[in-house]
Amino acid sequence: MSSKENYRIELRTAIRQLSDRCLYAASKWAAEQLVGIEQDPAKFTPANTRFQRGSSSIRRRFRTNEITSTPAAGVSYVSTPVMEEDDIVDGDFYLLAKSYFDCREYRRAAHALRDQNGKKSVFLRCYALYLAGEKRKEEEMIELEGPLGKSDVVNGELVSLERELSTLRKNGTIDPFGLYLYGLVLKDKGSKSLARTVLVESVNNYPWNWSAWSELQSLCTTVDILTTLNLNNHWMKDFFLASAYQELRKHNESLAKYEYLQGNFAFSNYIQAQIAKAQYSLREFEQVEAIFEDLLRNDPYRVEDMDMYSNVLYAKECFSALSYLAHRVFITDKYRPESCCIIGNYYSLKGQHEKSVVYFRRALKLNRNYLSAWTLMGHEYVEMKNTPAAVEAYRHAVDINPCDYRAWYGLGQAYEMMSMPFYALHYFKKSVFLQQNDSRLWIAMAKCYETDQLHMIEEAIKCYQRAVNCNDREAIALHQLAKLHFELERSDEAAYYYKKDLERMEAEDREGPNMVETLLFLAQYYRDQKRFEEAEVYCTRLLDYTGPEKETAKSLLRGMRMEQSGGPSMDVEHFPP
Repeated sequence: MSSKENYRIELRTAIRQLSDRCLYAASKWAAEQLVGIEQDPAKFTPANTRFQRGSSSIRRRFRTNEITSTPAAGVSYVSTPVMEEDDIVDGDFYLLAKSYFDCREYRRAAHALRDQNGKKSVFLRCYALYLAGEKRKEEEMIELEGPLGKSDVVNGELVSLERELSTLRKNGTIDPFGLYLYGLVLKDKGSKSLARTVLVESVNNYPWNWSAWSELQSLCTTVDILTTLNLNNHWMKDFFLASAYQELRKHNESLAKYEYLQGNFAFSNYIQAQIAKAQYSLREFEQVEAIFEDLLRNDPYRVEDMDMYSNVLYAKECFSALSYLAHRVFITDKYRPESCCIIGNYYSLKGQHEKSVVYFRRALKLNRNYLSAWTLMGHEYVEMKNTPAAVEAYRHAVDINPCDYRAWYGLGQAYEMMSMPFYALHYFKKSVFLQQNDSRLWIAMAKCYETDQLHMIEEAIKCYQRAVNCNDREAIALHQLAKLHFELERSDEAAYYYKKDLERMEAEDREGPNMVETLLFLAQYYRDQKRFEEAEVYCTRLLDYTGPEKETAKSLLRGMRMEQSGGPSMDVEHFPP
């Protein structure tokens, strides 16, 4: 039997088991991977050829080596764990409790199972109590502090659940699903180390519960923690590592893992979306846009991850495409946090920042911990010059995820607006530590160093050099490097960077004040170096302009001609950048 067929069998079984325990998010994830497995061509029929589609073009675009199957040579996976079902069959009471659970009547579900001792029943009872506590916590947060305020409210069921699940684990009567819930409780209580240990036990005994892997990933905040996990080498571990690498900003390693997984899961929408996320972090917007267009063609009612697509359209200022996407998600499901963020981005691009904030706030009412909404709302407050509100929004974002470089960058911007460069620099340093390949962050740091309060020009130069190495798309760093070297009276270094900047402006067919400034400096520099032919080239180009630079160029040309003919040279005041 092929590895792909084994994966199908495992995932079909897992979907049934996860759904039976009301772990619907994990069940949905498993189902998406099931239909993402490349079909055997011999078994294609009109009914099951839905996934022979254009996504293969995206798949090929990101794969360097064709992988025919996993495990590949040299990779050995452990044998698939067998899930032991309960000896005790709970029957009718379990069905009743599951019906209550599906109707979101969590306490009724837990009460219906109060006398049932099977592992499935114990898990569902505890899980229902956990969700009942979460539901009450959300209600109290709104009652006490409002939908966007801070609150110290906690889940009131955590203590009793920890006591019961800890006892079951010590007695050896807990199943992998109970371990998952125990890990979740420990994480909420702040016992992160023990939570990691328990979640590793859960995924080693039952590797198909993606929810358990996701909780484990959230506890792996450094590469060192990730490498110390004692995980079985099941194929689900590859999905986990790919996702964990992405969160730890090891984007190339993440891409390599996902490309490897596409050997069997060639048509997985999930993998395509994750590849798009990695490319987004690398600022490869053209490729990201192509992937999301393909995803929407094949899954037109998809809302998940589409807020990232809207960020790309926003950055590229694609008004019509963003308008179409906003309309599409509004019709599909307007009360999803992703939908609200997409609509908020649309209004922001139109310059309607107050209306944009309304939708970001709506997203946070739907999901208080929705990171993108906090960060984007902070950006809007910056645009509205409401810096206290911006700082508050960004602080919420970093509380949720301290690894979100955008929120740290936003805090830096806010304090920069308040003319507090020391604070701004502190936050810019945090953002650049998390995202070292983003030229915008290095430029922001450089500008802080340039302020009158700091005036650390050498440090600013180092930051601009890093920005150039990070492919400064805004074309700011080269020009600033030239100006700073001129200020420090380093004419040769200034000329080098002005020439580099001129080459870039010519390649991009750009005009403007920077072009004039560059031509003037180079004309004067080569005149001073007695390289009159090169100086004349730049002076001649300046004659095409109509401002004072034209008269300056004429004076330079007259002076050089007189000097070449043996007459006294004319002093022309050097043009300051």
